[in-house]
Amino acid sequence: MAAGGLSRSERKAAERVRRLREEQQRERLRQVSRILRKAAAERSAEEGRLLAESADLVTELQGRSRRREGLKRRQEEVCDDPEELRGKVRELASAVRNAKYLVVYTGAGISTAASIPDYRGPNGVWTLLQKGRSVSAADLSEAEPTLTHMSITRLHEQKLVQHVVSQNCDGLHLRSGLPRTAISELHGNMYIEVCTSCIPNREYVRVFDVTERTALHRHQTGRTCHKCGTQLRDTIVHFGERGTLGQPLNWEAATEAASRADTILCLGSSLKVLKKYPRLWCMTKPPSRRPKLYIVNLQVTWARLMPLSLFGRWQDPIFSLATPLRAGEEGSHSRKSLCRSREEAPPGDRGAPLSSAPILGGWFGRGCTKRTKKKKVT
Repeated sequence: MAAGGLSRSERKAAERVRRLREEQQRERLRQVSRILRKAAAERSAEEGRLLAESADLVTELQGRSRRREGLKRRQEEVCDDPEELRGKVRELASAVRNAKYLVVYTGAGISTAASIPDYRGPNGVWTLLQKGRSVSAADLSEAEPTLTHMSITRLHEQKLVQHVVSQNCDGLHLRSGLPRTAISELHGNMYIEVCTSCIPNREYVRVFDVTERTALHRHQTGRTCHKCGTQLRDTIVHFGERGTLGQPLNWEAATEAASRADTILCLGSSLKVLKKYPRLWCMTKPPSRRPKLYIVNLQVTWARLMPLSLFGRWQDPIFSLATPLRAGEEGSHSRKSLCRSREEAPPGDRGAPLSSAPILGGWFGRGCTKRTKKKKVT
């Protein structure tokens, strides 16, 4: 006799019974599912009796169906009628102008116009993978700050936006001219590698993607610190990791900004990740003292707050921030490097302002992805 008092043959018999029951349960589930797909008037008396005998399975399947429909609706792009949309834009423009301390939260949706895929939009990475479709790799070195990025920078210059908290690691906020002190890149920056042995940490801004050799829990880039010789690491925070670097994550500034905000504007994010950071939502405050929340969705909108300039690589601040590679490091990466276009204006020329530029159109249009049922939550 084996441990537990059952012989080998008895254990095998018990296992066969268990598997048979599981198969019978799966078959019953398939039968109930087929019946539920029929209209009630088309079901036979026998099918009706089966449903009555399988109340638990019916409840389970109906719950699954509701969850699937809910997920499908969340991925839909919903457009308001033009008049309602104009009213919402006027209200948002007023909120931006009147906010005492406005913080902008941005997600992958604001970079889709730069040909960088988002995650949960109609053509997002997770959406395509769930449909069993392949996801092509994007060349991020070809991406440039969008009208959305430039609009946010312009609003910061005009002191209408106090801080930007971003989930994105594409570096486009930095390249748009937004000061480092005004950005919290919670998931890192693909152009920045750091030495964590130096105190304070020594940053190296590059003109190429430093993440070529890095991955989840593997962050060394293959280059070394110019001062102490320690291996450099990237700044990316992958899913399942906890960011510990001071910069470019800048959590301290993000937390302070959230605590001071009277208005939060969310652009291009489903908030599925950001909502998991309690520090960003002032949930310890009573509801009456929490900031107003505006969530911008995908639809074409035209409104103006101020003129702005389009992005030009000749004005990209990354070139002045970047640390050049040392002799012998040229072969440490194979990623395409950013370069200034010879066809563009020389440094110092900020470009002609676009007096009719649709600044809110940049936010509501190509720069954002997700729709929301509610535009404002207090």
